[in-house]
Amino acid sequence: MKKLAAMFVLILAAFALVACGGGDDTTSDSTAETPTTQEESGGGEKEAEGGTADAATLDFEADPSGALAYTTDSAESEAGKVTVNFTNSSPVPHDVEIEDSSGEVVAETEVLAEGSESTTADLKPGEYTFFCSVPGHRQGGMEGNLTVK
Repeated sequence: MKKLAAMFVLILAAFALVACGGGDDTTSDSTAETPTTQEESGGGEKEAEGGTADAATLDFEADPSGALAYTTDSAESEAGKVTVNFTNSSPVPHDVEIEDSSGEVVAETEVLAEGSESTTADLKPGEYTFFCSVPGHRQGGMEGNLTVK
């Protein structure tokens, strides 16, 4: 009888985990998208946040399933002051750092789980690498290329 009760509890726990862990598949198409900067024109959201009307944004998102990946492995931006937005909807902690071709970090967000963070960077034309600085994550494949024009 005790074994049957224990098995029943395990089955209920498994159902609860499946119900909580499921997500919708609508984010699966975002893996093909390449983040690009968005130029704001007068009266845009950046002005309301204290930015300038011509500020650009660069959006990165950690894989929602918690895998060691971003939703893209390449991005493009215009040179200049860029707001870097990072979203991590998974419970696995991640961040995004951007380093130039000499390996110097030029922008970084805080490590976070289930949240979002923003930072700014003054990007010059060239090739950059974005990656997660959590130990083992970059080595696990959580990095990509950023081209600044």
